[in-house]
Amino acid sequence: MDDRQLLRYGRHILLEEIGLEGQKRLQAATALIVGAGGLGSPAAMYLAAAGVGSLLIADGDTVDLSNLQRQILHRDHAVGQPKVESGTRTLAELNPDVRIEPIHARLEGASLAAAVARSQVVLDCSDNFATRHAINRACVLAGVPLVSGAAIRFDGQLSVYDPRQAESPCYHCIFPQTDSLEEVRCAVMGVFAPLTGIVGTMQAAEALKILGGFGKAAVGRLLLIDSRSMQIDSVTLARNPDCEVCATSQRGRPSA
Repeated sequence: MDDRQLLRYGRHILLEEIGLEGQKRLQAATALIVGAGGLGSPAAMYLAAAGVGSLLIADGDTVDLSNLQRQILHRDHAVGQPKVESGTRTLAELNPDVRIEPIHARLEGASLAAAVARSQVVLDCSDNFATRHAINRACVLAGVPLVSGAAIRFDGQLSVYDPRQAESPCYHCIFPQTDSLEEVRCAVMGVFAPLTGIVGTMQAAEALKILGGFGKAAVGRLLLIDSRSMQIDSVTLARNPDCEVCATSQRGRPSA
């Protein structure tokens, strides 16, 4: 770490829980962010600002004018452009030391598995259940911690699922994948703009704790955020011993 970086990350280094070694761990780490929208925008910006070494940003969508109310990675002139390209420019301006790899695609199958395997933490900033469940399965198989966030209307959720911990549930334990599960999207229901910033920033905080090896991640807890009253409730989560995704292995990974 050179003198410029020591100055740049000095406020982290001054924290006893992080220090120089913790900051070096952040710089050596790779994080995968799935979704460069309302949640992925603040999450990516704080991870980049904090000096996480490599960020994989995956999103197959383009910037729409309606996104700009909350998706702070993007600017007016980026309307019509791929979100990952717009986001890469913003992050490069924010911290040129961070390596950004844009993935202009909806990750699935082998490409999703490969991206997860390259990462030390995955941030699910997507907006649909199919993608959420696919990410969860890939994280369980690879043994990679998953930081999951959601925001709709004035209500947000956040939890961390860590297959490295025997008692940790996975996303499927808490939100089983069923055909009857109703898909709720902000394009139809609306979303309070700062709420996405609150949840996305909390996702960044959880990811930094995991990568830097400090603090205690919100594993086994579901945080429920009501931005109308600014109340945050914490619900204890238990692993489902019959979960078809994670229950076949003590470490949360399905066995052959």
